[in-house]
Amino acid sequence: MSDLTILPVDTKSLGDRSYLVHDGEVAFVVDPQRDIDRVQHLLEQEGVRLTHVLETHIHNDYVTGGYALARETGAAYLVNAADPVSFDRVPVEDRQVVAVGDRMRLTAVATPGHTWTHLSYLLADDTAGRTLAVLSGGSLLHGSTGRPDLLGPDHTDALVRRQHASAHLLADLAPGSARLLPTHGFGSFCSATQSDVTASTIGDERLANPVLREDVETWVAGLLAGLDAWPAYYARMAPANLAGPDAPDLTPPRHADADQIRRALHAGEWVVDLRHRTAFAAGHVPGSLSFGLEDSFATYLGWLIPAGTPLTLLGETPEQVALAQRELSRIGLDRPAAQATGGPQDWTTEPSSFPVARFADLESVRRHRDVVVLDVRLAGEHAERRLDGALGIPLHELPGRLDEVPDGEVWVHCGAGYRAATAGSLLAARGRSVVVVDDEFDRAADAGLPLVEASA
Repeated sequence: MSDLTILPVDTKSLGDRSYLVHDGEVAFVVDPQRDIDRVQHLLEQEGVRLTHVLETHIHNDYVTGGYALARETGAAYLVNAADPVSFDRVPVEDRQVVAVGDRMRLTAVATPGHTWTHLSYLLADDTAGRTLAVLSGGSLLHGSTGRPDLLGPDHTDALVRRQHASAHLLADLAPGSARLLPTHGFGSFCSATQSDVTASTIGDERLANPVLREDVETWVAGLLAGLDAWPAYYARMAPANLAGPDAPDLTPPRHADADQIRRALHAGEWVVDLRHRTAFAAGHVPGSLSFGLEDSFATYLGWLIPAGTPLTLLGETPEQVALAQRELSRIGLDRPAAQATGGPQDWTTEPSSFPVARFADLESVRRHRDVVVLDVRLAGEHAERRLDGALGIPLHELPGRLDEVPDGEVWVHCGAGYRAATAGSLLAARGRSVVVVDDEFDRAADAGLPLVEASA
């Protein structure tokens, strides 16, 4: 008899993974994202029937697709019995065993730390008589754990200690050969620290993961010292998930012509350009904002846009707009007000532009004249290593702190260029003279720019 099939469903833009697991006939899904059509396509492709949908926790970083997927397929929807949801579900408690088909057996394990009611699941194959995997959600991650501070400072100290204990519990309950299958940890802000590891086992984690190698006090102190800001939209995700969100409406928004785009900007609405940042710099609608359709798109747009602000999307193609709409639906930003495709020549009669440069250009300019250097990386990144004399304002704080940027020409940088382009567009929309540094920060030293290290 063949092994069970475990299929990850990656959402790289949010740093998350869902999982579809089947025995050739029936399947279950863990922590599905909002756009459930991806899971439905996999079910059809594999020729299996979905019987169970599981949530490891009430998610803080995305709107779940679990409720909608269970309703559309008739699958049982398993959610912790202690979670105060407003819909019918199959309540699950610690050490409850759930049989899926004739072979798959899931054992729920209470693993508080990321949230108070977090569950992980041990997956066993009854035919093989062994535990194959740990579906750990936001508990034990590859080289890390889920962060413990998302419920607020009143809970952080208790949760971080519970997280340490939960990680050790999972490592004790599962054999070293069991695959570790977390939901977070692939760039998600739900991860306490970032790791490049994309596949691991419980045995691997016992050897390498700090939470399993350090005593609780050492680990707690190190983890809490390294936590940085998390996206503001996280505050809206748990309430949405407790209410049982519907599947998103991904039909195209209405088309906006140049005059409608101009009026939207005049009314204080957001007009977001999805093209690559260098294309935006070369020509864009005055007042529009650069959020290129890359992996950071939904996270940073969701973080910066004020809740309830109407949004118009500008893309080169309908496909680009459709992808942006899908990405935004995952964090609850449904139904953009409008969209338009083409290029600046289709959206405005007077396009704006600003220069793009490298760190070597900045070094050359600073030898001849004074310019304002703005670093829009996270506070922790800026504190660890920064350009001497650079002003640090994290991108997510910049809309409320634009007046703190000194007068003069502003050279704005980040770690690789994406955040700098967004910051540059915010500054340009305020009439500032901007140069965006589209370069890797590691190249600043090679360019001869003086750096300040955290240890200095």
